[in-house]
Amino acid sequence: MASYLADTDSEDELPPGWEERATSDGSVYYVNHNTKGTQWNHPRTGKKKKVSGELPFGWERVTDEQGRTVFADHNNKTVTYTDPRLAFAVETKEHPSDYRQKYDGSTTALQVLHGRDLSGKVAIVTGANCGIGYETARSLALHGCEVIIACRSMSSAEEATAAILKERHDASVRPMLLQLHRLTSVKNFVEEFCKLYSKLDILILNAGVMSVPFSLTEDGYEYVFQVNHLAHAYLTILLEDMLTRGVPSRVVFVASESHRYSNLTEESLSEETISPKSSSSYWSLMAYNHSKLLNVVFAGKLSDKWAKKGIAVFSVHPGNLVYTNLSRYWWPYKLLFALVRPFTKSLQQAASTSVYCATALELDSVTGLYFNNCFRTEPSKTAVNPKFGDKVWNLTKELILRAGFQISM
Repeated sequence: MASYLADTDSEDELPPGWEERATSDGSVYYVNHNTKGTQWNHPRTGKKKKVSGELPFGWERVTDEQGRTVFADHNNKTVTYTDPRLAFAVETKEHPSDYRQKYDGSTTALQVLHGRDLSGKVAIVTGANCGIGYETARSLALHGCEVIIACRSMSSAEEATAAILKERHDASVRPMLLQLHRLTSVKNFVEEFCKLYSKLDILILNAGVMSVPFSLTEDGYEYVFQVNHLAHAYLTILLEDMLTRGVPSRVVFVASESHRYSNLTEESLSEETISPKSSSSYWSLMAYNHSKLLNVVFAGKLSDKWAKKGIAVFSVHPGNLVYTNLSRYWWPYKLLFALVRPFTKSLQQAASTSVYCATALELDSVTGLYFNNCFRTEPSKTAVNPKFGDKVWNLTKELILRAGFQISM
């Protein structure tokens, strides 16, 4: 993977006397004013580039009095002959994995989306009432995407919706009830969504719990396991048809580097190890680690099964000890998260990788990857073990069916 990546982006700077332009169909070409010549390849990198077919939000292509094409920036009330899409041109890749690291741990979600217009796209973000989920939903909505704020509390979802609308009054945001600790609620959510919408472009599985006391859901499964993994798996499977209608669509599982600390193996994986029935075999931190490993594995299995359908699936790590409500259930963790807050990512920075995987144009031809700091990272060896993955897939299916819910997967 590293062999495909440049150490710096400075080589993208054009030599003196050169100018970058775009054709009407989005192909980028280069003008050499010294020789009066043109070429398709970048004069320094030798790469070809393209721009997306959409203009940034607030821009319009118009024809001036002389019949020339100009670009009007209605936000700043200016006009230019330079196509603004050139600022976001992407290289035409010779290999699907041939892309550069454009962002890092300090990048915010809004910076990832700078200049993008997501009008016409529909997204679901679970756990979007606060923390990273809220910043994810807010960033998408501010750039024109219609966002469903899917939360376990309708009042919290409505408050988040109101906050976004206060910032952009014409944003398309809809609060909807989704209680992941109840599989019936997941089913009802999907049925209601399908009545309201004709497709789904983006699904971001952000909701999660950590360090909660042992308890069983009404479906009979350990709470952390069901909320973090089983319910999200069920939700995703139920939305397959809607995602197919939104092709090319994206699914993003918000996992964690904590998946590396799960002690699950191919031999030890069982219902009892991932969903214990009593507190005697329950360790809250390990339950969280297990659930994040299951997120990464399930995302990989889905990517294999859905690749030919045009649905790309990714898993991501948002950041270490980001100050969110995730730590609210146990005061030592809450104290720890507060102490390290000045040294960790902001919520906007933590949302960047989810937003990147959900929208980045350069990821159009890839699927099944794990990302950290908006860049591909290799997950744990267990996460990519095909036999372990098959067991996770089959066990997930079995537990959903046992709870009395029909699925096809």
